[in-house]
Amino acid sequence: MSSCYIDGLKMLARRELSEAQIRQRLARRGHDEDAIDDAVARLKTERAIDDARVAEAIARTETAVKRRGKLRVTRQIESAGIARETARHAVDHVFADVDAVALLGAALAKRLRAEMSIRNDKEFQRLYRYLIGQGFEPDQVMIALEARRRRQAV
Repeated sequence: MSSCYIDGLKMLARRELSEAQIRQRLARRGHDEDAIDDAVARLKTERAIDDARVAEAIARTETAVKRRGKLRVTRQIESAGIARETARHAVDHVFADVDAVALLGAALAKRLRAEMSIRNDKEFQRLYRYLIGQGFEPDQVMIALEARRRRQAV
């Protein structure tokens, strides 16, 4: 067994990684291109590397733990070196089971801390930018913020 393959297995034993991430890390360790290609081919054959599985794992973590929206989740998956189509498929699959409105509400509540309210337009704009940065759709963000503001006024 090649040391490149063993290094790849050790990396994958710690956490799920995409093919691109494995290639980058093996190259940083000083393995040559041919050894990396052989190791990656073997790892893919053994299904140790599976970009679709990695994409879904990232999507589940980003939504369940970090409370992020579709756009941000897609960017995170693509930044792991996974193809856009694979990323889109994983995001669609994970978000089929997620209530996007509740997810947005949870992200807003986390940022506001239940006792805080939207005090003024500056606070409203800050929250809007934050939620857009978290990957939520602009129209959904406006609806949620306006609803929160109306609830306070009552």
